[in-house]
Amino acid sequence: MDFGVFILAQQRGYHQTSSQVISNSVEQTIMAEQAGFSNAWYAEHHFNNYSLSPSPLMMVAHCAGVTKKIRLGTGVCILPLYHPARFLAEVGFVDTISNGRLDLGIGSGYQAFEFERFGVKMEDAFKIYNEFLDIIPMGLQQKSFEYQGEFLSIPPSSIAVRCEQQPMPPVWVTSGNPVALGRGVRENHNLFVTALLNGNDAIRQLRSRLEQVAQDNGRDLDRDVKFGFLRCGYATDNNAEIDSYLDCARFQRRISESLKYRRAQSEDGYMIKEVPSEKDVTLDELRKNLPVGSVNEVIDKLLEEISILKPKHIALQTQLGDFDQKTMLKQIELWGDKIIPAIQKELSLTAVA
Repeated sequence: MDFGVFILAQQRGYHQTSSQVISNSVEQTIMAEQAGFSNAWYAEHHFNNYSLSPSPLMMVAHCAGVTKKIRLGTGVCILPLYHPARFLAEVGFVDTISNGRLDLGIGSGYQAFEFERFGVKMEDAFKIYNEFLDIIPMGLQQKSFEYQGEFLSIPPSSIAVRCEQQPMPPVWVTSGNPVALGRGVRENHNLFVTALLNGNDAIRQLRSRLEQVAQDNGRDLDRDVKFGFLRCGYATDNNAEIDSYLDCARFQRRISESLKYRRAQSEDGYMIKEVPSEKDVTLDELRKNLPVGSVNEVIDKLLEEISILKPKHIALQTQLGDFDQKTMLKQIELWGDKIIPAIQKELSLTAVA
């Protein structure tokens, strides 16, 4: 079991400048490496304040220069918004300058707001995504390749800067679509999943869905599939800090759902209004659902969740809303100092037993 930080780079209001948000994201990456996290993940979104990271590959390239050993992941590259030739070339380049530390997270996207501004039809997203999955191993592993699909076309070409990792960087498939997850399983990619802000019942349902996907594609989930779990969590005895973190987590879900279901509202064309949804939960409900509370409470709750889902990786959401940066840096340090070692020790003892 290893742990990463997931850095969304959100801007909750104009009291945060874009420069501050990106600087905080880099600073969290550096702290995560110092604290012993194995991975840092960067989102991709466009044209609004949900996330200020338009290129996770560029974030990886930059953070590779200010870190030494932490793996750096795209969480995720929204493939239908890329030209395949440029995408492949940049993947090879980024894996090289990071000395083989790239984890290549990919997805088909879900925010119509973004697709409209890239001139891509949302209804074509999954087909384009699947053609990218054809192209990625060809372009990264073959000296020369060509491809002709319904949406993507590349004449005989060769990527100049080859990947440091051979035969190519690990691919992480992020999707709620069992068809997409199934292809990822068949092609031996890693999976990235989430239960959003829900509790154990949702985690059990997620486990059941993953087991079915693996079975339907001739695999055993625990033996054959590596998958990561995106999770919110926060450890402190300070109730005000917990409430602030949970409030930021709820903000993230409100904005995400607003964009996904095309009800986004903005007074200035940029800053999306935070509007409660029908799926809204109270802070008390979030306290019950998520690993938050004292250090020991967080450890116990995470161990319970791990026993249900059995992931190989957990990505902790650290950059949400406008949560205080200095407080979050201390939180990352706390996870590295107490929570991660305790969980890893308990899991190793369980494995031996």
